[in-house]
Amino acid sequence: MAQLVGVRRSFVRAAMDAPFLTRENEHALAVRWRDHQDKDALHQLTTAHMRLVIAIAARFRNYGLPVSDLIQEGHVGLLEAAARFEPDREVRFSTYATWWIRASIQDFVLRNWSIVRGGTSSAQKALFFNLRRLRLRILQKADGDPNVDVHAEIAAAVGVQKADVMAMEARLSAPDMSLHAPVSEEDSSDSVRLDFFADDKPLPDELVGDQIDTERRHDWLQSALTVLSERELRILRERRLSEDGETLEALGTKLGISKERVRQIENRALEKLKKALIERNPRFAEAAAISG
Repeated sequence: MAQLVGVRRSFVRAAMDAPFLTRENEHALAVRWRDHQDKDALHQLTTAHMRLVIAIAARFRNYGLPVSDLIQEGHVGLLEAAARFEPDREVRFSTYATWWIRASIQDFVLRNWSIVRGGTSSAQKALFFNLRRLRLRILQKADGDPNVDVHAEIAAAVGVQKADVMAMEARLSAPDMSLHAPVSEEDSSDSVRLDFFADDKPLPDELVGDQIDTERRHDWLQSALTVLSERELRILRERRLSEDGETLEALGTKLGISKERVRQIENRALEKLKKALIERNPRFAEAAAISG
């Protein structure tokens, strides 16, 4: 850890000690990089502007992210600026690079400040990075006036809805909370928030799988039922396929046969049905073996 800190300090020191470039030197290096992809020219150009990266990164240190990461992201923006810079436009590289450095760092902050991704529009970004400053300025200007609608004024200044300002303020005032944190300090059961997020319902893929299996079995059954005679089919429907399930005695009375005869017909129909299912759908035999 100490070694890592030492590397960071030496990097910052080297950046701060890098010589400033004159306009002529800067233009020459930019042309060499643009026209010839001269990596030495790129190195000199970016090294001379690392102090700019460090200065911009320092403005975002209050968002709880490591400054070294902010500098690294700023360096990515610096390289992007070097790749897009047109030296013939008579604009200093630092002026052009500032926008890219800031944009790269802002995107990094928005991606990593919270596990909940915030708005990515320009207005939402402006609200995120300027809300505290605008709120302080409006409160100072109001000088304790209770009639001042701070949220409405911030919304007008940034160009967003008042509800957006209130939602962003709530996010900034309530940091992320670990799911492994205790439910409350008074709770002695060692319960954590994650314990209350479990859903006992089947997963979507399980629901779809069950639905497909049910439809497939229904098709198998309807196909196999065609091998039964009309009386066999009636007995199975009233005995096995109805909600109430007719008794042998009651069904025998309806058909004018004994309950024992009903039992024999039922057993024979079941055997015929099973045979038909296996012959027409070999997968049914596998499913039956697994369930058995």
